[in-house]
Amino acid sequence: QAQFVETGGGLVHPGGSLRLSCEVSGIFLSSTCMGWYRQAPGQQRELVAVISGGGEITVQESVRDRFTISKDNDKSTLYLKTENLKPEDTAVYYCNKCVRPAHWGQGTQVTIAA
Repeated sequence: QAQFVETGGGLVHPGGSLRLSCEVSGIFLSSTCMGWYRQAPGQQRELVAVISGGGEITVQESVRDRFTISKDNDKSTLYLKTENLKPEDTAVYYCNKCVRPAHWGQGTQVTIAA
């Protein structure tokens, strides 16, 4: 059973950056499409960035020039580098499979405030 542990969130000023990590167990990143999702207060969870098993990347247009998704298959860890953060990026960030998401982890809170 796939499990995800997200870390790296925090409180940063606008323009700041964070590197989020997701430790994955129960599946192989080399053969699984993975994504970073986020859920802002009062909003539905949305998919932000995707990386396929083979490493192909797709990033939501609204964050394409600021967020970078990557992974280390050997460490079974997914990353999301976020830069030039804006207040509207405030959300709980989760990782999960792209297709048929498994049970969600606790996520990591990202708060952007002056």
